[in-house]
Amino acid sequence: MDGFDPEGAALTVADALQAAGTADRAAQEKRYLKSELEFFGVTVPELRRVVKAAVRGYPGLGQAEMVAWAVALWQAPVHERRMAATEILTLAAPRLSAGELATVERLVRESGTWALVDGLAVNVSGAIALRDPRSWPAIDRWATDPDFWVRRSALLSLLPGIRAGRPELPRFTRYAEPMLAGREFFIRKAIGWVLREISRRDPDWVARWTQDHLAEMSGVTFREAVRRLPPAEAERLRNAR
Repeated sequence: MDGFDPEGAALTVADALQAAGTADRAAQEKRYLKSELEFFGVTVPELRRVVKAAVRGYPGLGQAEMVAWAVALWQAPVHERRMAATEILTLAAPRLSAGELATVERLVRESGTWALVDGLAVNVSGAIALRDPRSWPAIDRWATDPDFWVRRSALLSLLPGIRAGRPELPRFTRYAEPMLAGREFFIRKAIGWVLREISRRDPDWVARWTQDHLAEMSGVTFREAVRRLPPAEAERLRNAR
């Protein structure tokens, strides 16, 4: 769009978010997330309302403008600005392609919290990969990255495909098996989360995978893996464990 100013658009959203926040909620969220970022104290539904209204005010934005807007919002160390950036990328995701994953990766590395990482991984990189198979080499690389948030993003990027009935089961195994022995809670939880989602459509596969990896699974991974399995099968695996 000619004349679109991403910095100005970011400031408009930031001002609206700041006006919608409360000091009490800001302090509560900062404590809960143990974050060094500043907080406005905005609820998630209100944040999404602000972002959607702002996007409606710029009809016809292309993918480059949407990404630039998100990046401009992200620059300031304010949690809600970064959440808004993630929401803008989520709204843009149906038009984004593999080329935007470099930007997503940078934001993941700067996130430092599941509250930002998970939206970027599931709603942005996962949504892009579901449409654009050229995304997979980058996401495959994330699965072995030293940064555990990047590794978590690789795992969670599989969720849109699972939910669409197009699970990448060999890819999940390739990602998850080397991570099973790790001690990072957010990786253990992510492996279990993906297994839980697979089990909604293919409980037999999850039961077999879990049986094959019982000795390596942490407690949190196991609990998530069996959560949606038929009760008798879940109990059998608990007894085997």
